[in-house]
Amino acid sequence: MGDDCIFCRIVAGQIPAQRLHDDDQVMAIRDINPQAPVHVLILPKRHIATLMDADGTPALYGRIVEVARALAQSLGIADKGFRLLTNCGPEGGQAVPHVHFHLLGGRSMGWPPG
Repeated sequence: MGDDCIFCRIVAGQIPAQRLHDDDQVMAIRDINPQAPVHVLILPKRHIATLMDADGTPALYGRIVEVARALAQSLGIADKGFRLLTNCGPEGGQAVPHVHFHLLGGRSMGWPPG
């Protein structure tokens, strides 16, 4: 954990966040700058800077997908559709160097996304 990592500080309880899910591996919080009516961030509690640093963690990423599916259902976006995405690196749009997935829904999503 880095003292300057905002997500590590949220996981540690040093910064408040609206938690929608919290287990021993994964946390989900509402995005403070939502880009859709439903915008949730799903992140591993363990610090992993980028997806490229995620060697040996397939079970963790499976857990993230399970949490995303459950949240989509409970937030009422599962039936109409949603987007689950992650950004990797500066040119991929990653603003916080801690792997996190965006669960977006509640409106029609365009393509291409960028």
